[in-house]
Amino acid sequence: MDVSALLTSAGINISVTSLLLSVYSILRKRPSNLSVYFGKRLASVGNRLDDSFSLERFASSSSWIVKAWETSEDEILAIGGMDAVIIIRIIVFSIRIFSIAAIICILLVLPVNYYGNDIIHMEISSESLEVFTIANVEEGSKWFWVHCLALHVISWSACVLLYFEYKSITRTRLAHITGSPPDPSHFTVLVRAVPWSSEHSYSDSVKQFFMNYYSSSYLSHQIVYRASTVRKLMNDAENMCQLVKNFSTEEKSKLSLLPCLCGKPNSFEVLSDESDSVRENIGFDISDLASEKEYAVAFVYFKTRYAAIVAAEVLHSENPMLWVTELAPEPNDVLWSNLCIPYRQLWFRKIAILLAAIAFMIVFLAPVAFVQGLTRLHQLSHAFPFLKGMFKQKYIKQLVTGYLPSVILILFQYAVPPTMMLFSTVEGSVSHSGRKRSACIKVLSFTIWNVFFVNVLSGSIMGQLNAISSVKIILNQLAAAVPIQASFFMTYVLTSGWASLAVEMVQPLGLVYNTMKKCVCRIKEDQPNGFLSFPYHTEVSKLLMFGFLGFICSVMAPLILPLLLIYFVLAYLVYKNQIINVYTTDYESGGKFWPIAHNSTIVSLVLTQIIALGVFGIKRSTVAFGFTIPLIFGTLLFNEYCRQRFFPTFTKMSAQVLTEMDRQDEQGGRMEEIYQQLRSAYCQFRLISQDLCKSGRMDHQGDQNSIRIHSQ
Repeated sequence: MDVSALLTSAGINISVTSLLLSVYSILRKRPSNLSVYFGKRLASVGNRLDDSFSLERFASSSSWIVKAWETSEDEILAIGGMDAVIIIRIIVFSIRIFSIAAIICILLVLPVNYYGNDIIHMEISSESLEVFTIANVEEGSKWFWVHCLALHVISWSACVLLYFEYKSITRTRLAHITGSPPDPSHFTVLVRAVPWSSEHSYSDSVKQFFMNYYSSSYLSHQIVYRASTVRKLMNDAENMCQLVKNFSTEEKSKLSLLPCLCGKPNSFEVLSDESDSVRENIGFDISDLASEKEYAVAFVYFKTRYAAIVAAEVLHSENPMLWVTELAPEPNDVLWSNLCIPYRQLWFRKIAILLAAIAFMIVFLAPVAFVQGLTRLHQLSHAFPFLKGMFKQKYIKQLVTGYLPSVILILFQYAVPPTMMLFSTVEGSVSHSGRKRSACIKVLSFTIWNVFFVNVLSGSIMGQLNAISSVKIILNQLAAAVPIQASFFMTYVLTSGWASLAVEMVQPLGLVYNTMKKCVCRIKEDQPNGFLSFPYHTEVSKLLMFGFLGFICSVMAPLILPLLLIYFVLAYLVYKNQIINVYTTDYESGGKFWPIAHNSTIVSLVLTQIIALGVFGIKRSTVAFGFTIPLIFGTLLFNEYCRQRFFPTFTKMSAQVLTEMDRQDEQGGRMEEIYQQLRSAYCQFRLISQDLCKSGRMDHQGDQNSIRIHSQ
């Protein structure tokens, strides 16, 4: 692939991106698309738009850029929470480190690569991209010290920036926790694997256990029930109510013409959602539904945060598979469907999901091998002789080798995030944020394996299997093939990077869903729970993947760095706009995506150094080879320091901080109010009157509380 092919690919992507952004500027002004492009703001005003909001939709199309640029980090924290701050910090870190890398590598490494071999150069537009890589430097050259110096500068700069980012994010996270309103999850412990007893129910067992061992700090508890029957009734009633509310007057009159199996034609009545309406229509005992089956899972409430954290960390039985405790996730973060999974199944599920993910990777080798074959025209021409004439045309050759492979790979990769999300759900995570973090790690690992390793190691399935037979062969192939595959990585950044940001702005799936909902289902009003939450599992992994490619290719093929810088600058504006206007924040992990970003960066740095070590060995540069070895150990030592210094604050809560927060609440007289909030925080059945949860009797199979379905 030559420079002209890269420019052609860049031109195509710029055209596609510009077209999509133009479409976005038109679609965002249509009132029917408000829920797609302003879902966050619609949710914040409760679907009631004032005049100022309506006028803002008709502002110039570039206004979103100015708004995104001017929005500060504190505003992002207030709007999107700590996780939104993390994704912006990842982008800012990438801009900083790759700006340093671009300056060093463009000014020093690129000239050495270009003039590293005694050949006659053609015009720049006709030069092969391999001329600009380290592969063009002849063996035994004395100029490899430039590459080694650039590698040291990039590595130590990344470590320094990572340290200050980790330190700053830790402080911001702590300030966010202490400065936010009291969080029910700080007082709540999730108890799993409650032992079964023939004499007592699970609820009674939990009460007796914690009254016995935590009598001074135990407040109350709530058992988890099988929710299938109740949830089905609630969903059916909610959907029917939403449908009827959106009917026009004429359409409502037609309902009386429809036969009704339950009674007379107009026996359907929409009740208000006030608690009085519920109490006035009491008819069947809630225990008939809620107590169909108790699960060996409970939320246990404590009087102080310190007592909850102690109970969450202590081993409560000589059998570690019983009375398993952990701090509960936020109420909106609870993944209720996974609480019913027996704790003893979790280890088996994790092993099964690991095997399933490996099998999925193996199956995915077929499209990757096909894509890799497109980058090697001589192999295609040999296998399919009738294509030789077509490949002689310059434009066709540029399209097939430059643009088409990355586009095909991206299309196949659209199946990866939902598959990994399914794997993470089956794995048994008890929180939505935990499921997204697990899916993020899986998507990132899968993408790195298929986009980088499989493409680099070989161009066929048999070659891939042969390549993994020896670690030495892998290192040699990585060192030899990474510079050659740089052209593919550049086009991948263009297609999967630039164009994907424009697709993110347009929200095509959201548009299709919104059109189907309003035109086919005739639901005119946007439901409060119908807005999107930020897809951290896909976007964080995508940002880290591009950072991975940036580190790998920085010294090997510096031409990728300007393309990455443009991508991250655009991502900074696009993701800020999406956080401000589009995605709602129902729950968050409290910034726990940052350790994933830190570990990914360290892996990228170490792998870059190992590949550079292999290149220096192949090119017989003993000086550069010798100075690279200490760099690898230095990076690993830095990572171990960060793991000991910062990482524990993301997995455990500080007793000192929690005790101070408890004292402030006690002195401020807020404890009783917090206790009242706890009783209704983890309400499993949403449509049950709040009085049922606040009464504290949900943990005794409902007692005398009951609900009746209204009918005539």
